[in-house]
Amino acid sequence: MAEAGAHLTSTAANEQLSIFEVLAQESLMAAVKPALRHAVKVLAESNPSRFGFLWQCFDELYLLLDLLLQNHFLSHCSASFSENFYGLKRVSGGRGLPVGLGLHRKSHWRSLLLLCLMPYLRAKLEAMLARQREEEDFSIRLAQTRSQKLYRAAVAAYPYVSSAWQTWVFCQQLLFVFGAARTHTPLLWLARVRLARLSQQDIRDMELKTSRTDNPAAGSLVQRAMQLTSQAVRGVAVSLSTSLSLGVFFLQFLEWWYSSDNQSTAKALTSLPAPPPPLHLQSSSVPADCSEDSGSANCPLCRRLHANATVLSTSGFVFCYRCIYTYVKANHRCPVTGYPSELQHLIKIYSP
Repeated sequence: MAEAGAHLTSTAANEQLSIFEVLAQESLMAAVKPALRHAVKVLAESNPSRFGFLWQCFDELYLLLDLLLQNHFLSHCSASFSENFYGLKRVSGGRGLPVGLGLHRKSHWRSLLLLCLMPYLRAKLEAMLARQREEEDFSIRLAQTRSQKLYRAAVAAYPYVSSAWQTWVFCQQLLFVFGAARTHTPLLWLARVRLARLSQQDIRDMELKTSRTDNPAAGSLVQRAMQLTSQAVRGVAVSLSTSLSLGVFFLQFLEWWYSSDNQSTAKALTSLPAPPPPLHLQSSSVPADCSEDSGSANCPLCRRLHANATVLSTSGFVFCYRCIYTYVKANHRCPVTGYPSELQHLIKIYSP
């Protein structure tokens, strides 16, 4: 992979990296997750019963795949997936010239945690903040215990912490442009590493390391089992990296196509008519002695007259506000059709 991306970088291994190289490798991985999220969302909406769990556990599954992929590249290439794609490597943060491949054990685990765990925790915090704002927009208010007050205070302080972090990142990049810093992001500084270009000797060392790991070593049964497990994990990581290398530009196209700036064009070309209601809820299944008004005035969940009628925009069915709010918050789907739904899909109906 490093050979394929070698033309994207300079040939001088010891030159100072440009800001365009480091930002390009960051944008590569930033475009992969939104594209994969949209692909999983399409699968979940096409068949909720079979692929719905992929959408509900997407963050955890992506974290597992990211850990597997980044650990493979850090172990064999001393770089993350995107860094290796652009012909870069991670070396010790000292002032010396770039050395050969291989990270210290502490640097390896620090890099792995900062590459995978930090984005996961940040995404979870932002999701919690979004849910908190949605709950504040609705009329339901829970009792304010001490733990809930601390939770709300932490949620309220998160935007300021995020702004401080973004300011730190901007200042670090500015110092990197003027040569006053050796890293362009605080994550590399926290991992005690910096980026450098791969040399021809580094590429030969990677090929030699790969050929050595392919040869089975003699040993006990436990050692052979551990080696086979390691080779299986490495095979999965290699297959993931190969598929991402081949489809990275397609994933970037998907991320651009479904971006907020292009939503009007995408909706105009991909809009579909509203699906019909389920067969068991059509008017043909209603007894003849029951009027149409009495059937439409009942909530499908509690089977009573609508109290504070609210429509679920993903399916078009009308429920009691408290019934559908509680159900969607717990199950994240429509109780009638099974379509994936969130609290922002609830629309209250007001009488004239």
